[in-house]
Amino acid sequence: MKKIIVLFFVALATSLSAQDWQEDYTQALALSKADNKKMVLVFAGSDWCAPCIKLDKTIWQSKEFKKFAQNELILYKADFPRKKANQLSAELSAKNKELAEKFNHQGHFPLVVLLSEKEEVLGQTGYLKLSPKEYVAHLKSML
Repeated sequence: MKKIIVLFFVALATSLSAQDWQEDYTQALALSKADNKKMVLVFAGSDWCAPCIKLDKTIWQSKEFKKFAQNELILYKADFPRKKANQLSAELSAKNKELAEKFNHQGHFPLVVLLSEKEEVLGQTGYLKLSPKEYVAHLKSML
């Protein structure tokens, strides 16, 4: 019984500290409006784009970014995987393509777009060779 309780609290702590990347853009936008938070929309090629993978490992998974994002941002990743094993549902693929047509006309990867609650573009960036602390400061400068 003690093991179950310990596992429960470990799982709870992990889920509370985990990043909350939204799986649905419409839901992410609604949360942005409801919580009065800005949104980070990331265009990534998770299984083929080396800078996208590096951005994920060095920034999105960092403690500094997670702490900042938890209080300040709603997160959505529009992924464009190429490997057959990683393909998204047709519906999600179509939604990401629609987002790319609206916010990523030139097809840059990775592209990080900061949006207001009204979907106004506040700023854009991509992979930069910065520390997580410097990258967070860079994002804050656009808010």
